[in-house]
Amino acid sequence: MSVLIIEAFYGGSHKQLVDLLQEDLENCVLYTLPAKKWHWRARTSALYFSQNIPMSEHYRILFASSVLNLTELVALRSDLGKLKKILYFHENQLVYPVKKCKERDFQYGYNQILSCLVADVVVFNSVFNMESFLTNIGKFMKLIPDHRPKDLESVIRPKCQVIYFPLRFPDVSRFMPKHKTRHLQKMLNLKGNGSAASTVALPFQQEQGSSENLLKNFDIEPGPCVAAQEENLGSSFMLESYLKTCNSSKNSSSCHGEKEQNPQDSLSGGDDQPRPLHIVWPHRWEHDKDPESFFKVLMHLKDLRLNFHVSVLGETFTDVPDIFSESKKALGSSVLHWGYLPSRDDYFHVLCRADVVVSTAKHEFFGVAMLEAVYCGCYPLCPKDLVYPEIFPAEYLYSTPEQLSKRLQNFCKRPDIVRKHLYKGEMTPFSWAALHGKFRSLLTTEPREDL
Repeated sequence: MSVLIIEAFYGGSHKQLVDLLQEDLENCVLYTLPAKKWHWRARTSALYFSQNIPMSEHYRILFASSVLNLTELVALRSDLGKLKKILYFHENQLVYPVKKCKERDFQYGYNQILSCLVADVVVFNSVFNMESFLTNIGKFMKLIPDHRPKDLESVIRPKCQVIYFPLRFPDVSRFMPKHKTRHLQKMLNLKGNGSAASTVALPFQQEQGSSENLLKNFDIEPGPCVAAQEENLGSSFMLESYLKTCNSSKNSSSCHGEKEQNPQDSLSGGDDQPRPLHIVWPHRWEHDKDPESFFKVLMHLKDLRLNFHVSVLGETFTDVPDIFSESKKALGSSVLHWGYLPSRDDYFHVLCRADVVVSTAKHEFFGVAMLEAVYCGCYPLCPKDLVYPEIFPAEYLYSTPEQLSKRLQNFCKRPDIVRKHLYKGEMTPFSWAALHGKFRSLLTTEPREDL
């Protein structure tokens, strides 16, 4: 058997997923295009791949993200149309936020609907992603002036399932400050055995009737924290070694950062003065992440003369909103880190030293950066919207910018509150250790005889 993996936008979470799959599967081959000019990848990648993927009688399964126009590809390459075709949705274009309805390019969403029709299995990275796509197909097709197709949701829904995006959590013990020791212990306690990992009771595995029941089940029946992460999180021995090193070398900057001059690397600014709250915003620098709301809240904190530090991470692209340069200047000495950190070690180091991670997103179907920050011991504050209620307990959600501001004001006054807090949500259901079995099963099933 041979699995053909195609990724038309090989970057970010798209790259993370296919790299994990290629590493885990035998006899698979990967074809990609660089993560640039997304709109052109969606428009033209099918023709490119049709010319550059060689013919092979060994292919049995085709796996691609929804950036690819799968319909065009199988029309151009009839041999690929005979494979079991799996389409993975990192995001969907039916509910992508635009400033005005007229700005929405109909073709991108339409292409995704067509790709679902020709796919054999359609996989989404969250329940929110799946339901927001399926329940908006009818409304979206009403944009067609006449002769509209009908009942597309009922055709596509039976093909659909949810497999969360898998996160491979790294060993961050060397970056953890002393006050996050209990959090590190909890992360390492996720260690289990492979059989346990394959039986995590996720909401979409339960008996499903309607989408309402599925969402209701998620709220009531969170999956147990029993999956294996030994390969990703290390072992209890690693934790013991870390604690012994820190206890025997209290002046070591590698454990607590006391010798480092950067303010984020020590817990106190003096003998009895706690260091300021460290807020991190690790998102793409684009309008759909709503940086305006985030910086407006921070400026209000400054107006109230509250002390805090901020790290603004995340990737930048061709058009960076002006609010970033304006805010960097206005925030002045409150800024600790500004801009994308290409080194994963540097990135996780900052997350481990931060106290609170904030999302102000208007568009989020999973939220890799938020979960990575929580894994590193950050207290999450997310909108009570989009995918976030599916992933985070209610106490970490806010409904309005005013609520976000109030929470941050309290934390600025009492940073010890978040530093003593132990995250109450689940991390295991989103780990590669828990999910790799599901992906492996998906990608090692023989195609139907009639294909």
